[in-house]
Amino acid sequence: MRREVILTLFFSWTTHLTIGVLVFTPRLIQDVAIGNLLRYTQIQKHTVFFHPEGSDDLYVGGTNIVYRIDLEQSHLVENYSLTPTGGQNCEVIPCENIITVIEQFQDSLFICGTNAYMPLCWKVYPRVGNDSSRVMKNREGIGISPPVYSQKSLSLTVEGDLYAATNLQFRRTLGNRISVSMHDKWLTEPTFVSASWIRRREDPDQEKIYIFFREKNLDSNPDADPWISRIAQICKVDEGGPKRFLQSIWTSFLKARLACGIRGESLFFNRLQDVFVQHADDWRASQVYTLFTSSWNASAVCVYSLDEIEAVFTKSSFRGLNKEIPNPRPGVCVTNSKEIPVDTLKVVRENPEMSDWIWPLHRQAPFYVSDTPYTRITVDTVTDVDGRPHNVLLLATDKGIIHKILEDNFTPFIISEMRLHHPAPVQSMKLISKKGKLLVGFRDQVAQLDLGSCRDYGTSCADCVLARDPYCAWSGSGCAPAVLGAIQNIDGGTVDVCPQSGTDQQRNRPPSPELLGVSHVLPMGVAFYMSCPVRSYHASYTWEHEGQSSPCVAAQREPQTQEDCLQLIPAVRAKHYGTHECVSVEQNYTRVLKSYRLLPPIENRARRAWWSSVTTSLSGLALVSILCH
Repeated sequence: MRREVILTLFFSWTTHLTIGVLVFTPRLIQDVAIGNLLRYTQIQKHTVFFHPEGSDDLYVGGTNIVYRIDLEQSHLVENYSLTPTGGQNCEVIPCENIITVIEQFQDSLFICGTNAYMPLCWKVYPRVGNDSSRVMKNREGIGISPPVYSQKSLSLTVEGDLYAATNLQFRRTLGNRISVSMHDKWLTEPTFVSASWIRRREDPDQEKIYIFFREKNLDSNPDADPWISRIAQICKVDEGGPKRFLQSIWTSFLKARLACGIRGESLFFNRLQDVFVQHADDWRASQVYTLFTSSWNASAVCVYSLDEIEAVFTKSSFRGLNKEIPNPRPGVCVTNSKEIPVDTLKVVRENPEMSDWIWPLHRQAPFYVSDTPYTRITVDTVTDVDGRPHNVLLLATDKGIIHKILEDNFTPFIISEMRLHHPAPVQSMKLISKKGKLLVGFRDQVAQLDLGSCRDYGTSCADCVLARDPYCAWSGSGCAPAVLGAIQNIDGGTVDVCPQSGTDQQRNRPPSPELLGVSHVLPMGVAFYMSCPVRSYHASYTWEHEGQSSPCVAAQREPQTQEDCLQLIPAVRAKHYGTHECVSVEQNYTRVLKSYRLLPPIENRARRAWWSSVTTSLSGLALVSILCH
């Protein structure tokens, strides 16, 4: 059953426009068991994950504590107590230190928290061998951690420098280079979402840090969304301007609007929620996956090319600039930023916004639109059995549901909806790609999800191939984690790759013994239900009887409530006796899922047999009469 639900969006500009946007249905709904890595002793209001690249450790920051978990052994190694300090009056304000920042900085772990509204940072030297861990108070955390955990913040370390943003500022605050911050007039009530360092190994002096955020929309039109989503750039080598102009202020700051919407219809998803940057060896090929929500509570994923982002910053005109663009161009990376001419710096200070918007790779509409309220996004690159890479998006909701989505040539294919055995909001999420694991943080625990869980796809090659899950393949005896030599068809999803596959062969096979059911003896006039298991929400289902087909009524339900494909016979008549088959069709694969044999009572069967012999005899006499004449 292929379900393409139409989400009707209403957008009011001068008139009301009604626009249909396809929202795709998960092929399979899975109840997934999660592995518990750590159960907290108290409910956590907020958690933050940090996983050092190449390490088996996961650090989890909570309230007054940081946990260190060994992912290889799946157990807690140690924890660091970070209770509030500074002499606050705990009778007046809550004495909580909610951790918001964990970074590997220089020679230690750098941790910051709210510290009872007086942000503070610590250095932690983890235990090595038999040595005990050392926790040292380091410095005030103002500008690194917000005083209230609900205010979004971000942090990033780049070659020994710490970049951080709280509710109003993005700055380079600690490290080898001098501290640099933003100009007060560049942003309006920003909410910072993410930051990413884009490496250029062939030219390190041109490397940039990109900041993703949303800010208050100054458009007073009542139909305007209160938020606008942005991307900004700064150069890694930027050390601020000369003493007389933009001293200790970014000289390379530029910003541009991230457009995610229906092009030509003025319909946009304006509220940036989460970002995942997929880095490539050639920085130009890197892609930015962004998660947006809208004022009508829909979600969208837009994908941007870093090469096109860079083109806007290097070629677009500057909004509000009515004179010639000076040379060097504002925003370019120069080795000594203190020598940039004042004319260039004035444009950066007064007109840092690009006139051109940044549009996604899927030009006319977002890559994916849903009425599901997603909160987190991450993207994994999975190599199939033939060595080809495929992108798989993992989108989390506030209900503990994760959608696994294949990016199929700019088209989303929802492999499955994974319902975790823990229906609670997802606070944190971290992908460990090399292990095929997704770490999920809830209020009461840290859980681990195996992305290569393949058994739910079925017990046949066709079931496994139709799932189109790059993590899984048919091994000959079952659907299992993909290995070289196993059977997959990620691009097409057709079952031709399976041994003895094909529509005719599959259609003529009887259903498996557990689906055959039993014969049912039914008197005339009684009501009778027949049910058929729904194996895939992308298949179509029909009931077939005596050469007649009828649609599966229950198959029109939403997948969240559908369990079986039903067929009701309100009152049994003679025409209903015989064999009824539930048939599913998906791609080029047709099969009988269940079969019912309905029989009349014995006396009825005898009467029907007598009448059948009579009609046969009469037919024979009629034929003889015709031949004689």
